[in-house]
Amino acid sequence: MKKDTVRQVLILLSVMATIFVNGLASSLPLNGKTTGEISDSFDVFFVPAGYVFSIWGLIYVGLIAYAVYQLLPAQADNPALRSIGPIFILSSLANIAWIFLWHYEIFSLTVVAMLILLACLIVIYLRLDIGRAQVSSGMRWFVHLPFSIYLGWITVATIANVTTLLAYWDWSGWGISPEAWAVIMLTIATAVGGLVSFTRSDIAYAAVLIWAFAGIGVKQSDTSVVAAAAWVATVITAILLIIGVYRRRRAVG
Repeated sequence: MKKDTVRQVLILLSVMATIFVNGLASSLPLNGKTTGEISDSFDVFFVPAGYVFSIWGLIYVGLIAYAVYQLLPAQADNPALRSIGPIFILSSLANIAWIFLWHYEIFSLTVVAMLILLACLIVIYLRLDIGRAQVSSGMRWFVHLPFSIYLGWITVATIANVTTLLAYWDWSGWGISPEAWAVIMLTIATAVGGLVSFTRSDIAYAAVLIWAFAGIGVKQSDTSVVAAAAWVATVITAILLIIGVYRRRRAVG
């Protein structure tokens, strides 16, 4: 029981620390630049419009909901929450590390931190069996939903982070134009999103990707091939989500 209490408190502190550091990064800002200003200094196409990043507010609300829910005495011995606790704490450390690495422009290591964060969220997603497991409404709204949104965004953010690093390295792209690489990245992201939508009918995860793809379409409106690819990705992801939800309801019904 004592171990459960320690885990619950550490998770709450992890969420608080993550939100505090992310807030500090913009309010100070760290190293004299906001997160968005550093991002805008790179000429890459796999970046959505600024308003899209407001999703972090929703992610933070979800993480707070998760932290409070898992802190309830009735959830202390919840096996699903036990199984993801240490992984979540590691993900929070990766998130915090990314902020410092990004703001102090150690871009090579930002990808390492981002990949650790992504891997942690994938493990959490699979351990919770989101989109398949039958759970209580509390687990669905305060645990599954927040992690679906979080993973959806970090899926997009990881690809954006890698493209930014390649731009920082002045990578030639093997002779392929940056616009073409953006289309390739969008295709990969759409395939991943489509797979999750089709197999798990995870509306929240797909909605985040749709939000991000549409944001890329808006941001890159002056680059027709990238904008068109982004809007196509938006539509395809939405269609695959609808099909996945329909298949699931038909199987249940």
